[in-house]
Amino acid sequence: MSEFKNLLLDVEDEIAVLTINRPAALNALNSETLDELNVCLSEIEVRDDVKVLILTGGPDKKGNAFKSFVAGADISEMVNFDAPAARKFGIKASEPFFRLQNMRQVTIAAVNGFALGGGCEISMACDIRVASDNAIFGQPECGLGIIPGFGGTQRLARLVGMGRAKEMIFTCDSIDANEAYRIGLVNRVVAKEELMNTAKELAKKIISKGSYAVSVAKAAINNGYDMDIRNAVEMEANLFGVVNDTHDKKEGMTAFLERRSAELSDF
Repeated sequence: MSEFKNLLLDVEDEIAVLTINRPAALNALNSETLDELNVCLSEIEVRDDVKVLILTGGPDKKGNAFKSFVAGADISEMVNFDAPAARKFGIKASEPFFRLQNMRQVTIAAVNGFALGGGCEISMACDIRVASDNAIFGQPECGLGIIPGFGGTQRLARLVGMGRAKEMIFTCDSIDANEAYRIGLVNRVVAKEELMNTAKELAKKIISKGSYAVSVAKAAINNGYDMDIRNAVEMEANLFGVVNDTHDKKEGMTAFLERRSAELSDF
């Protein structure tokens, strides 16, 4: 694996914990960090010893682990952007964000504190979001005279509906973890002390299933989401056929009939 200035990576028991670590900037995303994320995720994608990736934010410069997940994009870098530079920045972010969305591994955002702007957007690129009870979500860009540029206008509407997305983006109002859960932006809210344990237990449960089947199910959900229902169901039927021709299918169903635990294979 490459070495990174703004990221920390730990792999244990088929779980990768990737920590964005810019303590002086509350883990804000600058160009350097986005480039590092893209490289790191591309390297994780091809690792058979990683089944689930947990993305989280490192502590602030005072050591507070629950201050910020990702406070946003780095305003100090953006302040002098013209239109071409801003577009380039948005495209740069889209590369690692789409990797999180589409990589064969399941991705879980463990949101520990501020998830504003780019922080909210990167969490939405993950498959599942678990939030500490002090987490804060928001898209404050319109208050800065810009709009979300890392997928926020698109992913937020798909997750919580167009009306709620418009209200959050137009008003720039932040919401707490419980409201994020109520509207479907996060899957779970837990006490901050239990955040990483909860994310890891969820990861372990996912790993206990057939990793190939999970990766195919992820692809089916992602690829079918924007299709019309008839084509999406046909696509699902094709993938259903593919997984029925695997060792895992034979082992899983045989184990079920024999009332024993299945021994499922890797990717």
